[in-house]
Amino acid sequence: MKNIAVILAGGSGSRLGNETPKQFLKVAGKQIIEHTLTVFQNAARIDEICIISRVDYVEEVESLVNKNQFTKVKKILVGGKERYESSLTAIRAYTDDGDNLLFHDAVRPLVNERIINDCIDALKRYNAVDVAVPTTDTIVAVDTNTGCIQSIPNRAVLRNGQTPQCFKRGTIRRAYEKALADPNFATTDDCGTVRHYLPEEPVYVVNGENFNMKLTYVEDLYLLDRLFQLRTLHGTQKELTPKAAKELKKKVIVVFGGSYGIGGEIVRLCKERHAHVHSFSRTNGVDVTDKEAVERALKYVYETEGRIDGIINTAGVLIRKPLNNMEDEDIVESVNTNLNGVINVARAAFPYLRDTRGSLLFYTSSSYTRGRMFYSLYSATKAAIVNFTQAIADEWGDCNIRVNCINPERTKTPMRVQNFGNEPEGSLLPPEDVAIASLNTLFSDTTGEVVDVRRNNK
Repeated sequence: MKNIAVILAGGSGSRLGNETPKQFLKVAGKQIIEHTLTVFQNAARIDEICIISRVDYVEEVESLVNKNQFTKVKKILVGGKERYESSLTAIRAYTDDGDNLLFHDAVRPLVNERIINDCIDALKRYNAVDVAVPTTDTIVAVDTNTGCIQSIPNRAVLRNGQTPQCFKRGTIRRAYEKALADPNFATTDDCGTVRHYLPEEPVYVVNGENFNMKLTYVEDLYLLDRLFQLRTLHGTQKELTPKAAKELKKKVIVVFGGSYGIGGEIVRLCKERHAHVHSFSRTNGVDVTDKEAVERALKYVYETEGRIDGIINTAGVLIRKPLNNMEDEDIVESVNTNLNGVINVARAAFPYLRDTRGSLLFYTSSSYTRGRMFYSLYSATKAAIVNFTQAIADEWGDCNIRVNCINPERTKTPMRVQNFGNEPEGSLLPPEDVAIASLNTLFSDTTGEVVDVRRNNK
């Protein structure tokens, strides 16, 4: 018996109003189908993946499977015009009726291993399993002729269906054999087919997750993007993720602006975890505004260590003055440090991170969403960093370089104290929390994201 994930990627995305099928749109720096496949590739109990694609996108699917090294993908098949035809393609591609087939929408990228494991466990007792969450809205049944409410079902028994929908191969095969013999056959999902044509077969329901949403409309893209950010940080501000803790011990990390503040905390955490960390700042002669100095620093690390896996740039300045009161030198320093410095680091980092499929991390500020009085240049450069991060994450995606941006709320750093003095205790985020979130993001699969870091009580 094998657990086979069948990824249904044959949709057209017509309701999204986009020429590109929605599974190939990008969110959090990757195509949606890439996120979905990553979950099943990393799921310990999934033995094999089968992708059902549109005929005109098979080559693109093959390319992304190769690029991401999705080793569990064993079949890439062409589906039909209707959803059930894609399901049938997968059913007919296998011969063992004892296999577990887990049918999952390619456009539900936030499915997690808990749901997958619960489905596999349920298949030990049932031959058909669905995933659903309780309905939060009141559902009304409407008479299509009059437009009036016909009935209001009890919300307590209603659920919103999700995927995966899972079956013993023999069960779903028999259901479709009966369905295809019915001239009035019409269905929108596989569990419905089993329920209608094998009424004696119970369909067990596993609890889903509210975030296991399906991309259907344009607005969903923004929700998905935000959910990826929240997933990155959930429960991680106070401790390193197991992945980050493990990776730190064997990776080479470079921190620009590592002498104090957030950068200093990152360096401290890296040393505690026995990472190979190198810190550069103006105090040891490396100013990010100096392109050649940045290049020399990275060359030194590479020649010393033989590789560079992660590069973090926390260097920045805040000159808090009205624009009309700023000297020319203030303006030059703000733009050069906060923006040109980021560009210098990125350009110098590229060849090293390309070789290691590494990660690059920058920092913005909450003021990037709206310019504030006395912050004009600071806000402008921080907004530029966000756009720069998102742009090069796309540009470097095919090189498997991850690029993200941390957006911490007000943090107790020397730069903050210098500009604002002593603020109420507890009103600022500890720099250690930002450092932990930074390292968790550095070693996550996320790319192209602005990751918010907030105090735990917010």
